[in-house]
Amino acid sequence: MGEYVIKLPDAGEGVAEAELVEWQVKVGDLVREDAVLAAVMTDKATVEIPSPVDGEILWLGAEIGDTVAIGSPIVRLKVAGDGNVAPEDAKAEKAAKAEAPTKAAASKPEAATPVLKPSPKMAETQAKPAPSPVVPKSASQPSVARAPRPEGEKPLASPAVRLRAKEAGIDLRQVVGSGPAGRIQHEDIEAFLARGPQLAKVSGLARNETIEDVKIVGLRRKIAEKMTLAKSRIPHITYVEEIDVTALEDLRAALNKEKRPGADRPKLTLLPFLMRAMVKAIADQPNLNALFDDEAGIIHQHGGVHIGIAAQTPAGLVVPVVKHAEARDIWDCAAEVVRLAEAAKSGTATRDELSGSTITITSLGARGGVATTPVINHPEVAIIGVNKMMVRPVWDGTQFIPRKMMNLSSSFDHRVVDGWDAAVFIQRIKTLLETPALIFVD
Repeated sequence: MGEYVIKLPDAGEGVAEAELVEWQVKVGDLVREDAVLAAVMTDKATVEIPSPVDGEILWLGAEIGDTVAIGSPIVRLKVAGDGNVAPEDAKAEKAAKAEAPTKAAASKPEAATPVLKPSPKMAETQAKPAPSPVVPKSASQPSVARAPRPEGEKPLASPAVRLRAKEAGIDLRQVVGSGPAGRIQHEDIEAFLARGPQLAKVSGLARNETIEDVKIVGLRRKIAEKMTLAKSRIPHITYVEEIDVTALEDLRAALNKEKRPGADRPKLTLLPFLMRAMVKAIADQPNLNALFDDEAGIIHQHGGVHIGIAAQTPAGLVVPVVKHAEARDIWDCAAEVVRLAEAAKSGTATRDELSGSTITITSLGARGGVATTPVINHPEVAIIGVNKMMVRPVWDGTQFIPRKMMNLSSSFDHRVVDGWDAAVFIQRIKTLLETPALIFVD
């Protein structure tokens, strides 16, 4: 029998480390060749790590949420044959691990307590309060209050105590018993009344003081890091404008009803129209289609318009990118949005499909609210936010008429985009959306 060490493989060009987001195995499991052992994440792309051999799991080298360097050992297996680790190397490593605690203890005075650096798992455990020791009650000891009993556990009490609790409107599940085996006695009822019986009535409305620690890992941690970077580095300016999309909605409905022989066109939403309007507005203001390298003090203006579409998935927010929107018509934009959205939601989107945007659209659809303050997708300089559409009365000079109205809430990097430029950009998009025939004029 031998040992086989699996190291974290190269996950892509320029990637030096990855975050462990899932273990599919545990120590002692028997695995087959090509069985998935773990999943790691780099730049929002999740990569599965298969086993190249059959064997038994002896050791796992990281915990969920840990960042692991490319080439670091992450799994050790016991395999038939020699494996890929020389016996003397394995023995030396095991001996070094066994000697480490002894050397650490010998280097300290006997009376001193060794200081251990906690692993992420230990730190998580230490962050939680330790359970209180159970102290037997005696005549000389006062009663120590304990947390209410677990859900489903019936309180012990005599019929007389139960009657008294019912008359006082007390939920016995919230009363700490001081009698044998936690039995509730009359003095416990009196102590509870003294603290305030309003905290737990028979109605079942009781305080919930539980605290659950949820470790931020995987895509959620990537999102947190990205948002923190954007808000800490970019001074945002948000511009909100009202758009009358009545004519646009009429045109969209008509185009969706139109059927051409042999044409397999996707259903049009508002997004393709907005994308084409942005392309036309960017032609007049190319500085909005840019990435700001704030370390070097350089603005990279792109000729190609690569529009990121913020999409909510079961795992969290991702931004698939429609590349070269300037070279796509309305239907091509619509088809690409549908394809990327499905890939993002199914978790099959590639790293290339989730990177390379030069400007972003964010939309919550019908839940879009009246106005929002979207966070710029660093290092871009602009993001266009779509709010929900509503029918509102609009004054036409003589009367109020119902119109389909929608707000655009857009944010800009105020270091490189002045308020005037932001207003000109959004007003150009407003004109194109309110007169949608202009979108089709080259």
